[in-house]
Amino acid sequence: MGRTIIITGAGSGIGRDCAETFLQAGWRVGLIGRRAAPLEEMAGGHERALALPCDVTDEGAVDAAFDAAMRAWGRLDALFNNAGMGVFGASIDEIPVEEWRRCIEVNLTGSFICARAAFARMRAQVPQGGRIINNGSISAHVPRWGSAPYTASKHAITGLTRSISLDGREFGIACGQIDIGNAGTEIVASLRRQAEAAGREVEPVMDVADVAASVLHMAQLPLEANVQFMTVMATNMPYIGRG
Repeated sequence: MGRTIIITGAGSGIGRDCAETFLQAGWRVGLIGRRAAPLEEMAGGHERALALPCDVTDEGAVDAAFDAAMRAWGRLDALFNNAGMGVFGASIDEIPVEEWRRCIEVNLTGSFICARAAFARMRAQVPQGGRIINNGSISAHVPRWGSAPYTASKHAITGLTRSISLDGREFGIACGQIDIGNAGTEIVASLRRQAEAAGREVEPVMDVADVAASVLHMAQLPLEANVQFMTVMATNMPYIGRG
């Protein structure tokens, strides 16, 4: 019987690539996302995939999704807390407060709700324990221009990761964070188009498959070992020394 993981934001981008990678590695994978169609399409092609459509900001729906996974599997070994959204391209005075609230609700509150659901089940199961991996960002360290809501949410994810790590010690629950820089997703492609239109530098990207391989490595470690923080980025992107 293979190990089990729930991946949020699994319908597209990094989440979808990670789901495919874990399925290929023999894991049973719960797919959380707001849109049911891409999740059901993936689940239809993999007998070890379980579609769990829900909004990560709805704690009742999240609990129901995690309960469905536990009924199917009896155990949860890992959570990849990946669902998120971006707000880019405007200075703070030009960003509507509603956009701030929505970004924080999805990126931070959604991550808290899903981590809370995973932690409770990992604490209660026998044998006890599991692993939570949070998707941070290069923006958890260095902001991109015009990204106040997104950057603030990702700095907060680092605090959430550290706090869960401490909370989990007595229950065998490990928590780590992967900070990703310029994976070749549609969000990054949009940022590159914006930069090109504005005459700014168009930054290098990396293959999303390399991100998925990194998340798999973190998840496969025995619980006696943990990658607390990993940065995986396009080698030449402007991050180290801002150059």
